[in-house]
Amino acid sequence: MKEDFLHYIWKFKLFSVSNLQTVTKESVIIKNSGEHNFNSGSDFFNAQLKIGNQLWAGNVEIHIKSSDWFVHGHEKDSNYDNTILHVVWQHDMDVHRKNNSIIPTLELKNYIEPKVLYRYQQLFSSQNKWINCEKHIRDIDKFQLSSWLERLYIERLEEKSKLIEQLLFNSKNDWETVLFKMLAKNVGLKVNGEAFFNLANYLDYSIVRKQLHNLKSLEALLFGQANFLNEDVQDYYYSTLQNEYEFLKSKYALSNSPSINFQFFRLRPNNFPTIRIAQLAALLNQKQNLFSKIMAVTSVKEYYELFDISVSEFWKTNYSFTSKSKKSNKKFSKPFIDLLLVNTIIPLKFMYFKSIDKLNENNIINVINQLKPEKNSIIDKFTELEVVSTSALETQALLQLKNNYCNKQKCLKCVIGTNLLVKNLHKKR
Repeated sequence: MKEDFLHYIWKFKLFSVSNLQTVTKESVIIKNSGEHNFNSGSDFFNAQLKIGNQLWAGNVEIHIKSSDWFVHGHEKDSNYDNTILHVVWQHDMDVHRKNNSIIPTLELKNYIEPKVLYRYQQLFSSQNKWINCEKHIRDIDKFQLSSWLERLYIERLEEKSKLIEQLLFNSKNDWETVLFKMLAKNVGLKVNGEAFFNLANYLDYSIVRKQLHNLKSLEALLFGQANFLNEDVQDYYYSTLQNEYEFLKSKYALSNSPSINFQFFRLRPNNFPTIRIAQLAALLNQKQNLFSKIMAVTSVKEYYELFDISVSEFWKTNYSFTSKSKKSNKKFSKPFIDLLLVNTIIPLKFMYFKSIDKLNENNIINVINQLKPEKNSIIDKFTELEVVSTSALETQALLQLKNNYCNKQKCLKCVIGTNLLVKNLHKKR
């Protein structure tokens, strides 16, 4: 038994509300169960109750046992003197206010609907389950599930906004700087994301901005700061970048980046950090005023066009400074652009339009719904449970569900869990 279950029971009155009595046999009539408080203080504020012949207005505190009042130290806090009812699962002792008056206590265990209690026990008692509701999640109404996934996706965007907020604060609200750092972080994907992010954070974007019109200088700056120009490679292009970087290093008083651990091992050549740096440089060079263009784009097709770039001549025939490849433009693939949209562009647009009070969530949802569902072990497991994703919105939402609800046992704050708890239940009033 957990307190949040009792909170849920009280909030939605999932118990027999007729003939309620305190442990001292006073009648209890609930006029208003109060406002659920998720911060410090009583569990429910501004409740209205008739206890015996007296109408009360005040707060309700909920515990598993009455003695938990003292376990939580409420007897030392005068804020709890305004408690008009102590709701518990089991009454094991009286609780007093500071003036020594007894706080009326309602023992819920004899009033809760048997079906609700059974379903709660079924939901939380079984062991070795990937998620608590895995046997029944397939039975959830599709409309309810779809609405819940949309809410989860917006919640995920809110969480991703926290990093953007911090970057904005650090850059004094320079959105182009934030775009550069977020692009760098996500161009590196999981394997090299941290290394790319460290590179972007160490490099002053004002210097990058000055090189945007000169691809050779931009490549020299990025490869040099990434410590890829410290070797003795006998190649004209490599020597050109070395010389250009030495010039930039002197001009801007640059120092070498701290050790950045870029990984090549077990990566496909197209994902080598050298290729990703070349692509990032090409994007910044070929798409001037990138932030403004991104904010103006409204369709997935336009995004694909915006991110349609090709690397410089050297990188068309190389994967690294010492490994050759068949000639190709090494453009961003559509699946890779989708990842950039999911992890960088859409969160950034969400945050930007929210900051200027012009956010239209439907526009955001329309774009993410056009992207193909992601593939990973969590999504594969949901598919096994017959929750099949049809878009990136749904896969992002399912990741949010698994990580922030299922893993944390927050079933009573989840539409799926609460739906299973009260499904086909006729509450007695």
